[in-house]
Amino acid sequence: MSSRWIYEVVELSPNMLGPSMAERLREELDRLGRDGWELVSANQVNPFDQVRLILKKEA
Repeated sequence: MSSRWIYEVVELSPNMLGPSMAERLREELDRLGRDGWELVSANQVNPFDQVRLILKKEA
C-alpha cells in the first residue's frame, strides 16, 4: 500500500529579542506535531540564516 503525503515548509528567522531559537523550534515542532506533522528535515546555512523545517503528514 502506498501512502500519499502532503508537505509543509516553515521558516523561522533569527530573533535577538525573546525566546532562544531552540525554544522557538521546540514550540513550533510541538504545535505542528499535535496537528499530525512529522519533521523530515531541518537546515540552516549559517547562524544568521533562517531555520527551514520540512514536515510531512499523510494526506
